[in-house]
Amino acid sequence: MATSRWTAVPARTAPPPASPPASPRRRGPVLERAILDAALEQLSTVGWSGLTMEGVAAGAQTGKAAVYRRWSSKEDLVVHALRAGLPRLDSAPDLGSVRDDLLQLCREMRVTMFSRPGFALRAVLHECDTATAERFHEVIFEGVVEPSVKLIKEVVRRGIERGEVRSGGMDEYVCDVIPAMFMYRSKVCGSEWRDEEFEALIDQVMVPLLRA
Repeated sequence: MATSRWTAVPARTAPPPASPPASPRRRGPVLERAILDAALEQLSTVGWSGLTMEGVAAGAQTGKAAVYRRWSSKEDLVVHALRAGLPRLDSAPDLGSVRDDLLQLCREMRVTMFSRPGFALRAVLHECDTATAERFHEVIFEGVVEPSVKLIKEVVRRGIERGEVRSGGMDEYVCDVIPAMFMYRSKVCGSEWRDEEFEALIDQVMVPLLRA
């Protein structure tokens, strides 16, 4: 029988692997932040259905009991993680025109919804049944919709003062259009909202609605 021309290297006894340094014991806000980050990471990788309290504990390098002491269910944990993690929309753009301000605001909303917490939020809404998803509606309104509408109204108010926008432009339905379209096209149509889509929304819908 033919033998290989390669000669096996004599086996050597490998030294035992070095023990990893013990991680410092974390408590309070530091441990809580690690758990919330681990929950968002789990949602981003395995989704709502795959997320477990055990997996979150492992990701945070803590015990399962430390997670359950703070949150009794994964619904409670995820609501807290989303509220703590979603980027904040704090101020309205002021670029000199309603069109440019709304376009920039749309881009900032996209940053929120396509951040890791935003991705996690969309994963939850896509996977949960109706009853479970209702737990997260308040998070959407508090973290995304209400801040967006508030800033849209600020942009429109300035437009009214400049004479760009009709006096009734701050109507609730008008100011709901952008968040409503954003949620609809993201959830139902799977849109990633490219800049040209935002431009079409502003130029074909919002500007005609608001024109003085």
